[in-house]
Amino acid sequence: PNALRITARLNGETMQDSNTSDMIFSVPRILAILSEAMTLEPGDVIATGTPSGVGYARKPPVFMKGGDTMEIEIEGIGTLVNTVEDEA
Repeated sequence: PNALRITARLNGETMQDSNTSDMIFSVPRILAILSEAMTLEPGDVIATGTPSGVGYARKPPVFMKGGDTMEIEIEGIGTLVNTVEDEA
C-alpha cells in the first residue's frame, strides 16, 4: 500500500493525482498507531488528509455542487464513485 497511485476526478476531470508514497506516514504505520488506541473493524474509514489540487485552493476555486460525480481511484484497489447531493 506504500506506492499506489491515488486519483480524484470531478465530473471526469482529474483534480488530484498523487501516490501513497508521498504520505507522511506509511499505511502500516497509520494502522499500527490507530490500533494501539482502538479496535479497527472491517469497513472503518481512516481519513489521512488530501494531496495537492484541492478545489478551494485552485485559481479560480472549484466547489462541488448537486449532481456532480466524484470518483476516487486507488491503483489495484478500485474506484469509489459518489454523486453529490444538495443539502436539504
